[in-house]
Amino acid sequence: MSVSGEVAEKLSTLREASAVALRLKTVQYFDAIQGMLDRFAMKKNLEVVYVTTTIPAQSILSALEVLEVPMDHIWLVDCISQIMMSPGKQHPHAIVVESPTMLENIMLKVEFLLRKHPDRSALVVLDSINSLAIHNNTKILSEFLHILVNNLRARGAYTVIFSMLEYETEDIRNMLVLVSDETIELGD
Repeated sequence: MSVSGEVAEKLSTLREASAVALRLKTVQYFDAIQGMLDRFAMKKNLEVVYVTTTIPAQSILSALEVLEVPMDHIWLVDCISQIMMSPGKQHPHAIVVESPTMLENIMLKVEFLLRKHPDRSALVVLDSINSLAIHNNTKILSEFLHILVNNLRARGAYTVIFSMLEYETEDIRNMLVLVSDETIELGD
């Protein structure tokens, strides 16, 4: 089975308001995104808020365009473009947060985007915990994850937190165990 098919199949077995740690290798990254956004979110008719702290929003948008994933219900919170000094043109479905250290702003942007479509169920993707761990103190990041995930659960939203296996530490694994209902580790 393809990576995108595996991701979509495993996510479709979850109940609403689930928080999932998605552990994957870097080479599986774009296939996992396709499985989540194109196969899972589209099938369930979900509003998607994709928080990117690893790759600039423009790169994600370009990949989605190549994969022919419709953007109507996909929104990006871009936390990395400014810090990477990647100007790029602003996309109408992307909101910029100045830095991945601005965790409160990330939470506010996610809340803002979810409130724009209160009648739709949602999928919130946090890409990736590894990148956030580089930019933030472990204790503060752990607190942020607890607050964010609990708020999303209260809304009935699915939450997927990416963790890149090549960069995973014991602290990251412990954080994920505390906030996730389930862990999905992608095969080779």
